[in-house]
Amino acid sequence: MIDRLHRLHRLLRPLAVVFFLSAGLAAGVAAQPAPTTAAPAAMAPRVLACTVCHGKEGRATPDGYFPRIAGKPAGYLANQLLNFRDGRRSYPQMTYLIEHLTDDYLREMAEHFAALDLPYPPPPPPQAPPAVLEQGRRLVQQGDVARNIPACVACHGAAMTGVAPSIPGLLGLPRDYLNSQLGAWKTGQRRAHAPDCMADIARQLTPDDVSAVSAWLAAQPVAAGGKPARTLPAAMPARCGGVAEVPVAAEAAR
Repeated sequence: MIDRLHRLHRLLRPLAVVFFLSAGLAAGVAAQPAPTTAAPAAMAPRVLACTVCHGKEGRATPDGYFPRIAGKPAGYLANQLLNFRDGRRSYPQMTYLIEHLTDDYLREMAEHFAALDLPYPPPPPPQAPPAVLEQGRRLVQQGDVARNIPACVACHGAAMTGVAPSIPGLLGLPRDYLNSQLGAWKTGQRRAHAPDCMADIARQLTPDDVSAVSAWLAAQPVAAGGKPARTLPAAMPARCGGVAEVPVAAEAAR
């Protein structure tokens, strides 16, 4: 795995040069204002480095670790780019590519990928026994009140395709990626703006819970073309950083 990451880093270096130069944001000019929103054709060469890992047009690859970014809510993608740049998420290759980019420029990249309307492939066959899949389904759709674990659909939408502008979908992602991200939140390796609701939830999950949830989610087809919902049908169960625009149940009851 380490050798593979080193090879990837060597591959990304020349692409990163193209990326920064075409953007006009090499280290010496990083502080200059970001350009105005560009047409898709103009953006394509500027996000070339992103597609090495995330696949053509951000569709993802068969690798199993790098997620699809095409069609994700723009606010969510922008928040993640800022998190990588500012150290709330840790992946050296991502930080290397974006450490000199401005907030506005990262948001422009996010808007580019969010606007892509590309079909999702069918999900792989289930990778867990029926009892494990049922455990995952219950946690996703119902949560576990006794352990203060809300249902995933309470925040990520009934179709689990996310909610615009800042809540991501959970479908169309590899099981390995889902496992790794839940584990990263559980151990503090992945963080978000406070209050970090996902970290709080992940800490309540057992390893078996994580395995079951990721196995069930990865086996589900993506509905409605994967487009995020406009709103949630009800208030969120808890306040989450980065999604201040969404009502919260406890606050709505006051």
